[in-house]
Amino acid sequence: MLSNIDRMLLPLPNTKKMMINNKKYIVIFTIVGLVAILGLQTIWLFNTYALVKRNIYKECNEALRKALNEEAVIRLKQAPDGTKIYSPPIKQTGEVIPQFAYLDEGLSKLGFELSLDRVDTIVSIYLIRFNIESEFFVCIVNPKSEEQVLRISKQQNLSSLGVIKSEIIPTRTDLSQGAQLVLLNPYWAIFERMGLLMIATAIMMIMVITCIIYQIKIIIRQDKIAKVREDFSYAMIHDMKTPLSSILACTSLLHSGKTESTPQLRERYFCIIEDETGHLLNLANKVLTISKLESHKLEMAKITFQLKPMVEDLIEKFSAKCAKLLHFTLNLQAEEVHGDEEYLKEAISNLIDNAIKYSYQTVDISISSLNNATHTLIKVRDNGIGISEKDVKHIFEKFERASAFKRSRLGKVAGFGLGLNYVYQVMEAHEGSVTVNSIEKEFSEFTLYIPLKTNDL
Repeated sequence: MLSNIDRMLLPLPNTKKMMINNKKYIVIFTIVGLVAILGLQTIWLFNTYALVKRNIYKECNEALRKALNEEAVIRLKQAPDGTKIYSPPIKQTGEVIPQFAYLDEGLSKLGFELSLDRVDTIVSIYLIRFNIESEFFVCIVNPKSEEQVLRISKQQNLSSLGVIKSEIIPTRTDLSQGAQLVLLNPYWAIFERMGLLMIATAIMMIMVITCIIYQIKIIIRQDKIAKVREDFSYAMIHDMKTPLSSILACTSLLHSGKTESTPQLRERYFCIIEDETGHLLNLANKVLTISKLESHKLEMAKITFQLKPMVEDLIEKFSAKCAKLLHFTLNLQAEEVHGDEEYLKEAISNLIDNAIKYSYQTVDISISSLNNATHTLIKVRDNGIGISEKDVKHIFEKFERASAFKRSRLGKVAGFGLGLNYVYQVMEAHEGSVTVNSIEKEFSEFTLYIPLKTNDL
């Protein structure tokens, strides 16, 4: 049969399973949402890119038409007065022949050939007007022979990769030749027009990714908090189980009347009950004290007191109950401390308790004090197993037990992660600080910095 306390220690598989499932669903929804956003954004950018490219294609067509017409007007002015070249469009094989084909063919027969250099110059003017800054060339091609290039305005790489080609404007009535504008490397012009959109997209994506990363951090933090809360609950109950069991056993014996004939035994049981009740009260007070310290609702009753009597009392207390071989060394150069004696005593007690807990069978603890220009320094040094550089960053966190678990040779941790956080909170309340210097397998040294009394500065 399980006792009520043992039942409290049983795991809650359903709750744990729900947490795992919720975390899994959140991760799935986050990934699906991110993929959807990236997909929609990619489609949007692609469509915008295609639209801008189509507009540039239309502007190239317009620039080429205007350039060819202006160049033809220049040649026509060079022809003899009264020269007329015009034939209405006719249909051949279902195609409409533009008027420019008749005009250019007629001028060519009169000896006024199309000047690609002149067309090139005029096209450049129109491209600048359309805000298209890119290399280009104008060429004469044969549409019927897979756009075979017959003439070119300037030597360029004729590769079709990374170019925008305008439509072919016929220059012969038999459609054997046509003029075409080829825009080389037009991507700068495209991206320039998409500049604001791309900047807005980049900002939006950064915001989305930042939000998702923040959300993932929150999920991880919530998972850590849930784990810490679960560990704390088990540790708290374990710490309460022993004194509660002792109290129940003693009260049962006292109620049974078996100790009526032995007053000494009866008094011993009463002392055990009193001690264990005090232990439970200390656990509760420690949690409440840290809560008040964090919310700044607990004020320090600062006085100037002698350090040596307090330290000697702690030494006597730990020497009496320690199962290990314990040795203390005192070097109290600063004899007085200005602060709350009760809380400072508990803080130093926690440091000594940790020094014993994470040391070998022979424990050497050195307690020293000194004054500098602004603070009283109290140092507690041990010859224990030390703390890793990674764990040093977290040892003062509330409910932090992972580093303690790794530091324990047996893999078991007494307490529930409040001792060093209590020290940290007490020093914060004193407007001081606490630091640690440690080397694994060699030593740990905690230093309390307590501000001197104001009129002592």
